[in-house]
Amino acid sequence: MKTVNISSRAKTVNALLKMARRKNIILRSTNGEQFILSPIQNWEVFDINYLGDDFDKEVKATVKNKKLIDYLADRKKKNAGKPRYSIKEVRKELGLE
Repeated sequence: MKTVNISSRAKTVNALLKMARRKNIILRSTNGEQFILSPIQNWEVFDINYLGDDFDKEVKATVKNKKLIDYLADRKKKNAGKPRYSIKEVRKELGLE
């Protein structure tokens, strides 16, 4: 991931950032690509080594990542009982169906 610093002179981008501070927004390009603009709060970073095309090794390395596994378990507990959405529902909401 790359960090891009926004100049105070970039009025349009700063207006979008102001909007995103109030509510997450989806940016849609003229060719239909969509991007999410959302503030990063409590950002969690996990080092997962890329092991090429050997998926089995990647899975084993990921499972051994205690910080990631603990984070996922904690997240699961925090989200227990909250509504879940199917991929079909998400696509419909985004107008992709």
